Amino acid sequence: MEGRRVLHIPISSNGRFFSPAPLKKRILVTGGAGFVGSHLIDRLLVKGHSVVCLDNYFTGRKENLRQWQGTASLEIIRHDVVDPILVEVDEIYHLACPASPGHYQSNAIKTLKTSFLGTFNMLGLAKRVKAKLLFSSTSEVYGDPDQHPQVEEYNGNVSCTGIRACYDEGKRCAEALAYSYMRQDKVRISVARIFNTYGPRMRLSDGRIVSNFAAQALAGRGLTIFGSGEATRSFQYIQDLTSGLLRLMESSYSSPVNIGNPQEISVKSFSTLVLQLVDEFGNIERLDFQASVSDDPSRRKPDISKAREQLGWYPMWSLFDGLTETIFYLRT
Repeated sequence: MEGRRVLHIPISSNGRFFSPAPLKKRILVTGGAGFVGSHLIDRLLVKGHSVVCLDNYFTGRKENLRQWQGTASLEIIRHDVVDPILVEVDEIYHLACPASPGHYQSNAIKTLKTSFLGTFNMLGLAKRVKAKLLFSSTSEVYGDPDQHPQVEEYNGNVSCTGIRACYDEGKRCAEALAYSYMRQDKVRISVARIFNTYGPRMRLSDGRIVSNFAAQALAGRGLTIFGSGEATRSFQYIQDLTSGLLRLMESSYSSPVNIGNPQEISVKSFSTLVLQLVDEFGNIERLDFQASVSDDPSRRKPDISKAREQLGWYPMWSLFDGLTETIFYLRT
């Protein structure tokens, strides 16, 4: 049948089935030179797939993919997703968007354009080439939640006028766009709501709590905490995240899925752990809560029941082991 792949399974002379080789795909990863994208590309290439990486290098870095230089299975295109592009692919992992507050607040209009126009272009591409699209949403769609832990059915407590709205509302709008394409044009989609992620290839200057504390500790400075330090976060290691994204793409489940680690830790306790792993005995300085961190959620913890039930996924890395790997990388 035209447009449909037929997999022929060879049968031996004694009637037994041979296991067919895994189907190799041509896969597009937007934001592929970034922190998450580059780790995902590592795993896709190891699986034997052919990968097209799109990145405008706003936050991505060429060195994140240096280990694959010269690999025929990887094509890298410098391109901004706010502009349309046509490539023939089987799957699309749409990750492109600055994710740290310092980056996405530096050009709020650009962030909104990336979330809306970038997703609009990728959904249009998915429709045209009949590819499945996985959209990387965020736990920020829940805002400063008054429900804890956060389940996918929770509609959030989000400010549409605050300084973080360019990212939070941009992702919420992109989710709505994806589901409109699914209902109206039958585009196959998956939506991953990603919670705080850390690991090698993070930028020390990206302004998030893991990199901030690690940078201060490695420089021998005291760690700075806004407020009392009782605010909580849930941190997942990058390898757990990419495992979740791969399983979500392979599934037929289309509703949003939280991908995060439900182990909750206070900012104060986390800062102590970072100092312990860096072998520093620095001071922890508490600063007054400032406007620069307004709208910052006080608690964040995913309910991952759907990920367990629908994907058979749950995080494998402990915070101690993941941070050990991350700090080793950041030292170098």
